[in-house]
Amino acid sequence: MNKEIRQKIVTVCDEKIAKKGENVGLSFYAFFKNKNDNPKLLMEVATWWIQKHQLDHFEKAVKIKTMIRNND
Repeated sequence: MNKEIRQKIVTVCDEKIAKKGENVGLSFYAFFKNKNDNPKLLMEVATWWIQKHQLDHFEKAVKIKTMIRNND
């Protein structure tokens, strides 16, 4: 994934954690607008989430943030 989406993922995770606490979960859809204006990027993130890491639909924001920061 490119640098911009990685930064956006970290930012969204930080915002969710600040609002709802360390146990907040999210799906990969949290990083996109309701309108699918970049299907290629959506599929890239979905592939990372579902195929590469076999994550559940909802995962802890803390876990996702750590994975992104570790370039996993």
